[in-house]
Amino acid sequence: MRIPGLNVQWKPLPGDAPAALASVGEWQWTEAARLVREGDGRLVALWGADHRDLAEDADEYSVYAAYAVKDGLAVVELLVPDSAPSFPDLSGLFPAANRMQRALFDLLGIGASGAADSRPWLRHGAWPEGAFPLRRDFDGSALPANELTDYPFVRVEGDGVHEIAVGPIHAGTIEPGHFRFSVVGEKVLRLEERLGYVHKGIDKRFESFTVAEGFRLAGRVSGDSTVAFAWAYAQAAESLLGVVPPPRARWLRALLLERERVANHLGDLGALGNDAALAFALAQFMRLREDWLRENAEVFGHRLLMDLVVPGGVAAGFDAAQAERMVARSRAIEAEARELRIIFDEHAGLQDRFLTTGRVTPALARQLGLAGLAGRASGQACDLRADFPAAPYGELAVKKAGYVAGDVAARVHVRFDELLESLRLVRAIAMGAPDGDLRVELPQPRPQAFGVGWVEGWRGEAFVAIEAGAGGMIRRCHAHDPSWQNWPLIEHAVMGNIVPDFPLINKSFNLSYSGQDG
Repeated sequence: MRIPGLNVQWKPLPGDAPAALASVGEWQWTEAARLVREGDGRLVALWGADHRDLAEDADEYSVYAAYAVKDGLAVVELLVPDSAPSFPDLSGLFPAANRMQRALFDLLGIGASGAADSRPWLRHGAWPEGAFPLRRDFDGSALPANELTDYPFVRVEGDGVHEIAVGPIHAGTIEPGHFRFSVVGEKVLRLEERLGYVHKGIDKRFESFTVAEGFRLAGRVSGDSTVAFAWAYAQAAESLLGVVPPPRARWLRALLLERERVANHLGDLGALGNDAALAFALAQFMRLREDWLRENAEVFGHRLLMDLVVPGGVAAGFDAAQAERMVARSRAIEAEARELRIIFDEHAGLQDRFLTTGRVTPALARQLGLAGLAGRASGQACDLRADFPAAPYGELAVKKAGYVAGDVAARVHVRFDELLESLRLVRAIAMGAPDGDLRVELPQPRPQAFGVGWVEGWRGEAFVAIEAGAGGMIRRCHAHDPSWQNWPLIEHAVMGNIVPDFPLINKSFNLSYSGQDG
C-alpha cells in the first residue's frame, strides 16, 4: 500500500480495499508516478476536489492519483493553490491519464501543466469555458444557453485518405459516442474517439446524498456494473465509517458480483457471435442470459441486481431452497456454455473473423494501461479477486483467466473462462455462505473522513473514493470506470484492420459510454 522509494508519511485506510493515503509535494507527485511506473504499477484513477471552504483561510484544491502497486492501492494527494491551479502532467508516464486530466480541468479548472493535449473532454459547450461545475461557487442555475464548439480532431493526410464519421447518434439503443476514422479504401489508418456527450453530472449529484444513501447513485454510474460500483461505494463508505459488514453479507456481495459477471459474459458472447454472422450464437446465449436474469428477479427482486449492496451489508438474501435452485441453474447453464464453446472453437468462419483481428500486444497493453478482461487477454494478468481478495474470495481460490494473443479470439476465450469460473463460484457461495445478519447499523461519519473502494467488476476495476462532509452528507465522491483506461486502446486495436471489423473489435472490449461520462 506504499510506493517503494517515496519518502512520505502513509496513512492506512481501513476496510476491504488494501489502501493507504499520503500527501505529497509537487516534485513528489511526479516522483510517485515515476516510481510506480518503474515498479510495474498502474494508474487506477485521477480526480480532484475543491477544498477552499474547509477553513476561513483555505485557498487550496486537492488532486488525487490512485495507483495499483505490489501490495495494494497507493493514493497520493497534491494540494494545489487557487492562485495557480495546475499540477504536473502524468500522461508522459501513464498515457491513460490524458483524458482524466482533461476531464479534471473541464470540471474543476485545474490544468495539467506541460500536457501536450489540453482539448476539452467533457464540456461539449454545455457550460461556459470559464465555469467549472465541481467548484464550490458554481451556480448551475445561471448558465447561458448551450454554445457548441468545434473539436479539433487530428487529421491524417495523403493520397487516397478520407474520413468516415460515425455517430455520435447510433442505430441501436446505446449511448452516444463519435468515431472519426481515417481510411484508405477499407483499411483503417487512424481512429479518434470523442465521448462525453451525455455527461450526467454524477460527481456533482453525489453532493446531495448522505454517505448512507449514495450507494443508489453509485450503482447507476454504469448500469451493467451496478453491483461492482455499489460494492466499491460500500467499501469506501465502510472505510471512512470504520464499520465491518457481517460475514454472510460479504458472501452475498460476492454472489451478486459473480451473477452480474455471468449475465454480461453471456450477453457479450452472443453479441460477438452475431457480429461475426453466427446468429445462432446470439439466440442461444440470449436465451441463457434471460433465464439467468429472471432468476435474479425471482431470488433478489431485480433483474440487474440494483440497490442490493448497501453500506454495512446487503439489502436482501436467499433461503436454502433458492440456493438449491441457483446451483441447479448454474450447472445447466455451464453444460450449455461448454457445448457452445466447442461450436465457437470449431466454426471456421467465426475463427476467421476472430483470430488476429483487433490485436493489442502485451507490450502495448502494458504501455497504455489496458485493464480488466481486455487486459487479461493481452498478458496483463491482474484480477483483484485473486490478487487482493476481499472476503470471501480468499476462501474461494479464484482462478484467473489469461492469454497473450490480444485479439478478438483471446478476449472471447477470457469471457468463456471467466463465465465458467463464475458459475463455479456461484455454486460455492450459494452452498457455503454462513448464516447470520445481512447488515449492520451505520454511525454518523466524521467530517472530512476519507475512504476508498476497489472491486473487480466484470469489465475491470471499479474504483470509488468518498470524502464525508458535515451532517453525514457526501462532500466529494468520485467513481471511476475501467473504460477510462480502455477506450484509447480501441483506437490502436482497429489500426490496420478493415472498417467492417470495427463493430466486432468494439464489442470484444464492450466498454461503457456511461461509465466514463459521469
